[in-house]
Amino acid sequence: MSIQTTNPATNKVVKSFDEMTDKQVQDAIALSDKTYNEWKNTSFEQRATLLHKVAKIMRDRKTELATLITLEMGKIISQSEGEIDLSANILDYYADNGASFLADTKLNPESGEAFIRNSPIGVLFGVMPWNFPFYQVVRFAAPNIMVGNTILLKHASIVPQCAIAIEKIFLEAGAAEGLYTNLMISGKRSSALISDNRIKGVSLTGSEAAGASVAEAAGRNLKKSVLELGGSDAFIVLEDADIDKAVEMAIVGRMNNNGESCVASKRFIAVAAIADEFLDKFSKKVAALKVGDPMDPETQVGPLSSEDALLNILDQVKRFEKAGATVLVGGKRASDIGAYMQPTILTNLKRGEPTFYEELFGPVASFYKVKDEQEAIELANDTPFGLGGSIYTKDIKRAIKIADQIDTGMVFINQPTSTSPDLPFGGTKGSGYGRELSELGITEFVNKKLIRVT
Repeated sequence: MSIQTTNPATNKVVKSFDEMTDKQVQDAIALSDKTYNEWKNTSFEQRATLLHKVAKIMRDRKTELATLITLEMGKIISQSEGEIDLSANILDYYADNGASFLADTKLNPESGEAFIRNSPIGVLFGVMPWNFPFYQVVRFAAPNIMVGNTILLKHASIVPQCAIAIEKIFLEAGAAEGLYTNLMISGKRSSALISDNRIKGVSLTGSEAAGASVAEAAGRNLKKSVLELGGSDAFIVLEDADIDKAVEMAIVGRMNNNGESCVASKRFIAVAAIADEFLDKFSKKVAALKVGDPMDPETQVGPLSSEDALLNILDQVKRFEKAGATVLVGGKRASDIGAYMQPTILTNLKRGEPTFYEELFGPVASFYKVKDEQEAIELANDTPFGLGGSIYTKDIKRAIKIADQIDTGMVFINQPTSTSPDLPFGGTKGSGYGRELSELGITEFVNKKLIRVT
């Protein structure tokens, strides 16, 4: 796929970009390595000052940057603005807390003294997706720049202007050239870079296939990797839940970011006692959602990120139908112009069918009626993914007990899976490994060096 901006609201190409040559890529790696040898000797105060400046520039240009997000991948404008705010908050969070997170840990050996020092490891390579073009990058770059590492970033080919903008913001904030570098290359060239001895670690957010490719290359070259892959989050509604509130949260959980989120609520599981009521109210809300221009503040669901993304999910819905599923709401293209999908609900999905285990990446919800709590847990775990999930009940102790039995990296009670600078983010099973954000996110790419005094 070529590197270009295609407005998904019109499917018209806005701007195209040339890939970097092999020499340009090699020069970028060399500069990043050179800069690392200088940046690793800076103080936490210097690093924090830079991150605060980047955050300020993002806030000052929020409207401009949010518009760029919406242009390139179709997110509705209010959510694009929210993404810029979140990205700035993450930068400030690590600037404010990084030094304490990375402080020496004193040990108590039988004799002498010892402590653990968190040291940077070098140039890191990030491969990031289009669905949150600023947030995904910042949650990788901010903590690692605070550690003292330098960043090479290969962004998704459909958001090149967002990718360029991030690099320019770092430079404007006073970052040395080579501290944060945007690599304008295709995805197929990414894995080959991991073998370069100057690159010490790699982080990818994306598909299972891309994750497997990166993990294989990293393993072969004995390098640390962090993977945040797909998800098929369960949304469990128990008999004592506030149904109206659960429906409200279901709309947010499924339709946020036009449904194109790894942690979107995708499988809605309701116990028999309240299943019909929940589905009736949920389906009415879904059918009433306004699909349209993502720049219109009245729009609730914008276009998918690309025509290819739309065609893929339309094909999935057809295959689900062939496997016996019922399209209760939507199921079709919403407009002849642009990559718009009708908000959709599927019911009567058959466990065991290959389609049952696929991730639905768009405004399509699958609904399941189960007899009780235990069946809800079993169904929630019947997936190759293990990213997030949510439980709706007035009994918090009961919810926590259920959360213990859900095989995911995150479980939220009475709200959909969400993100915050101070909460760890990551999954298990086919959703990858490692954690981003919070204190856990800053220690993934450090050398926990023992210093022993005898």
